[in-house]
Amino acid sequence: MIRKIVSGMIYTLCALLGLLAFIYPFLSASGTQAAAAAQPAVAEGQNAPLLTATLVGLSLMALLIEVQGEAISAKTVAMLGVLVAGTSLLRFLEVAIPLPGGFSPIFAPIMLAGFVFGGRFGFLMGSFTVLISALITGGVGPWLPYQMFTAGWVGMTAGWLGLVPLRHKRQGGPHVAFGYRELIVLCLAGFGWGLLYGAIINVYFWPFAAGPAGQSYQAGLGLGEILARYGAFYLATSLGWDMARAIGNVALILFLGAPMVRALARFRRRFYFEVQPNDR
Repeated sequence: MIRKIVSGMIYTLCALLGLLAFIYPFLSASGTQAAAAAQPAVAEGQNAPLLTATLVGLSLMALLIEVQGEAISAKTVAMLGVLVAGTSLLRFLEVAIPLPGGFSPIFAPIMLAGFVFGGRFGFLMGSFTVLISALITGGVGPWLPYQMFTAGWVGMTAGWLGLVPLRHKRQGGPHVAFGYRELIVLCLAGFGWGLLYGAIINVYFWPFAAGPAGQSYQAGLGLGEILARYGAFYLATSLGWDMARAIGNVALILFLGAPMVRALARFRRRFYFEVQPNDR
């Protein structure tokens, strides 16, 4: 019981740290655009290693506590490692083959794994996938911790969907049902996260970005005006790019959804991996 509480506190701390990381630029940005434009390279460059190390450390602590508490088995941790490694290698496609807009093949597997194994597993897979893929493709920069947080949230919310019912049969372990309803909901979630991922990532640098007055952040504005300006900025700079990611997510979920969910569900059933209620 104590292990579950400590593990939950660590995941909560990860979430709060992520929110603070995205809010911090608004607190540190100066009122003048000229001064703010010089800050991101310095401020974010200094903060990124600390954020990355903290997130990785908290994730490893949560994983260790859950293994010791038998919330997940050692074989499930091995499965997490295999999925992270395989999904990380998919980012080579982005380097080797020019892909349209912001399309990336990593988000569909993250969502499908989170959908089957639960929100905590999904958060760890999303965060570690972005970290490992950045290391092997050279994509390390001040944006890395923000991508790790957001990809973790992608996997976590996929687990929260809670659309994989577990039914204990008299013979065998838990059984997973997956049909058109689950596939449609996952496609909708994949499309939404394709847009939302870019909208969230933009937040860490937008307060420092120079641009038209109607699209730039200015200290002292009301929440409505800030949202209106950011909406204009997003529509002008990111919507088309993120739309490619959203459509790509849907296409991959349609292609991979049923076979991948069934394969992961067989693994979970074979090793009697139990999704705890608070994992959703």
